[in-house]
Amino acid sequence: MIDSASLLAVLPELILTAGGLVLMLVAAFGGDNSARVINWLSVVTLAIAGISLSCSLAHGPDAFDGLMRADAFSVFAKALIYGAAAAAILLAPRFFSVGGKPRPEYAVLILFAAIGMGMMVSAGDLLTLYVGLEMNSLASYVLASFMRQDEKSSEAGLKYFVLGSLASGILLYGSALLYGFTGTTAFDGIAVAMGDGVSNGELFGMVFLLCGLAFKISAVPFHMWTPDVYEGAPTPVTAFFGSAPKVAAMALTVRVAIEALGPAGLDWQQIVIFVALASILFGAVAAIGQTSLKRLMAYSSINNVGFALIGLAAGTPAGVAGTMSYMAIYVLMTVGGFACILQLRDADGKPVDTIANLAGLSQSRKGLAAAFAIFMFSMAGIPPLFGFWAKFLVFDAAVAANLTALAAFGIAMSVIGAFYYLKIIKTMYFDEPVIAYEAKGGPVENIILTACAVVIVLGYLLNPVLDQASAAAAASLF
Repeated sequence: MIDSASLLAVLPELILTAGGLVLMLVAAFGGDNSARVINWLSVVTLAIAGISLSCSLAHGPDAFDGLMRADAFSVFAKALIYGAAAAAILLAPRFFSVGGKPRPEYAVLILFAAIGMGMMVSAGDLLTLYVGLEMNSLASYVLASFMRQDEKSSEAGLKYFVLGSLASGILLYGSALLYGFTGTTAFDGIAVAMGDGVSNGELFGMVFLLCGLAFKISAVPFHMWTPDVYEGAPTPVTAFFGSAPKVAAMALTVRVAIEALGPAGLDWQQIVIFVALASILFGAVAAIGQTSLKRLMAYSSINNVGFALIGLAAGTPAGVAGTMSYMAIYVLMTVGGFACILQLRDADGKPVDTIANLAGLSQSRKGLAAAFAIFMFSMAGIPPLFGFWAKFLVFDAAVAANLTALAAFGIAMSVIGAFYYLKIIKTMYFDEPVIAYEAKGGPVENIILTACAVVIVLGYLLNPVLDQASAAAAASLF
């Protein structure tokens, strides 16, 4: 039933839809010259949608007879998504201006992707889940191949489309099995049906559903698309893929596991533990031999997804809160890291993506090298930076849930993962310069990376706020 209360619950999505449609018309009539205006209007639209989250929360937990959720969990995830999407829009113009004009449809596609991601984190039904996921995916496929003249970008878009379609089919098949054996697509109804015991059919449906979601968060063994897409896609798009969709997919996975599959916790916990272990190990080891910064960030994202899943494996409110706090800190590190990568340009203004070419960066761009070092140290989990707190939260939740061996494995793998982060810092500060870098970077990129670096360094001052917000988000699922 559609009523005013339900419409109020999805007010952020309505704002993004109206803004996206209007800006698409502006782009059609204004052409490439309207790109700058559309970029800023898109950021304003995301900001307005973020402000409206308080209105959707005031409505109550359910909308459209349970199809959508308007709870603290969805508000927490959407705030991260909108912030990351806005950063991806602001980081793009300078990159796309090299060798051509900025294109206005980039920001519009991100707005439409944000609508899908909002539906994903608010889903209370398998139907809403699939519609939101596909809306995000369709925009993402286009974004991956956005630079049509670039062979790598076209290849990235094609790979993402083919493998993403396969994953969507797997997820849809799992949803069909769950519907067939439980008689409902609502998360609450599935949980009630599984409360009497998990049948073989429900178990198969759950496995297929989790496999499809594992692809979306790029967890092992469904990670194969990540390095190629991260490397081939335009760098601002890669920054977007590494932040907003990652939060949306992780939040969706958490909601499905806790709300829909809660009574089958012992069954899905084994799957999540295996995926977490495999992602941490593979992400740490495979990144060691990489020469491309973007491919290294891809394996780093796989590694970080494994750490975030440790909190979900605990299956407790503290574990879910730890996972969401981890994703908030991860978004800051990722956006800041890619803002640094976008600043890496040689004397001719061409982008630099090779780790070896970072040699001597600390001599020509001291501030940039310092910011990049902060993000790398934080991703490695070195205290007292904010990234250490993210890992501590999920490890603490795992130990409290009697998963001490899983936490110990994660701590041991953190040491291996630190190797390739420290290699970047060593190259910047101790190797002889290889190329000359441009004298200064773009002002917007400087502001974003400086803001992220300051939060990463002084993040412990925000702990009370972050802990309270993530705890409230987790409590709304239980």
